[in-house]
Amino acid sequence: MKTEQKEKIVNTMEKSFRKQVQKDENIKSACLLVHSDTHNIHLNVNEGLEDPNQPVYMASVGKIFTSVITSMLYEQKELSFEDPLTDYLDEALVNDLHVYKGINYTNEIKIKHLLNHTSGLSDNFRPLLEKVLDDPNYKISPEEAITWTKQHTPPHSGPGTNFLYTDTNYHLLGLIIEKITNLPFHEVLNHYIFKPLAMQQSSMLQYSQPVNKNTKKVAPFYCEKTNLADHEGYGGIDYAGGGVVSTGEDLLLFMKALTSYQLIKKETLEIMMKDKVKYGLGIDYGYGIMQFKPVPLLMPKKFSVWGHAGATGAYMFYHPKLKAYVIGTFNDFSYERKGVRFMLLNVINNLAKL
Repeated sequence: MKTEQKEKIVNTMEKSFRKQVQKDENIKSACLLVHSDTHNIHLNVNEGLEDPNQPVYMASVGKIFTSVITSMLYEQKELSFEDPLTDYLDEALVNDLHVYKGINYTNEIKIKHLLNHTSGLSDNFRPLLEKVLDDPNYKISPEEAITWTKQHTPPHSGPGTNFLYTDTNYHLLGLIIEKITNLPFHEVLNHYIFKPLAMQQSSMLQYSQPVNKNTKKVAPFYCEKTNLADHEGYGGIDYAGGGVVSTGEDLLLFMKALTSYQLIKKETLEIMMKDKVKYGLGIDYGYGIMQFKPVPLLMPKKFSVWGHAGATGAYMFYHPKLKAYVIGTFNDFSYERKGVRFMLLNVINNLAKL
């Protein structure tokens, strides 16, 4: 492809990003990183950040970190995806965790059910988020969040039968990881991912600080006009379900390491991808990995990407055919669906012209 044509495509992506942010008064800051070694493209732009390397909160994109760490422990033979969660967590915490239609299924919940959201457990994130929004002083630990879930939100199905996206599953995975490693989850992130990959501007929201002491404070992110970046109670409800704070450049290091099998083996990544269930129309969900697949008339092949998205309009995806990475966020809960839509229609759609 001619250099002029490639530059035109890159400029089109940048202009569409800036236009999207500038036309929406809800968006206070946003960023976009597009990278392809194959096509020699590296676009890193932002609107409203203090500088290009100010970290942003990536919401549920963090689930892919939790699933990768779980898979690293699997490779170390510290766990099996078939193991029941009761092998790892205290009985007092998980006692009667899953009682559905009078039957206790707690012992039947396997680690793989947590990873691909087929545990049958309900979602604790939205109701706990309402508590955080209502009370600036509200705080809850991950363990307390599990207990609250048991007491207030009943399971919706038996384990391994139906898909329901729920942060409860990833709270439990985080606690399992802590039990196996004997480390708090934020230290696990540092030990297994951030430090080995030199992700020096990455951290866990309200739990840790980046290695680089000169890193800017996390950019504000909003839900119903409330800035949750400084809300001390929010970190407890997010935890291993999406607490990663990072920059586009750091996240690119992670995705490159994942796609080149530096973190886990190819065979393990294939397990994570293949043990999948239907998330929605044109979307499957493996072990912490969203996979967009072609749907006649609705989802063209060019949108075949995998990665994860988050409630703040965050996204981190890899396009295997183009060997391209697309990472960004709009830092606002109003973009939960619009963030991915923007990525597909305004970024992938243009990259596919290469």
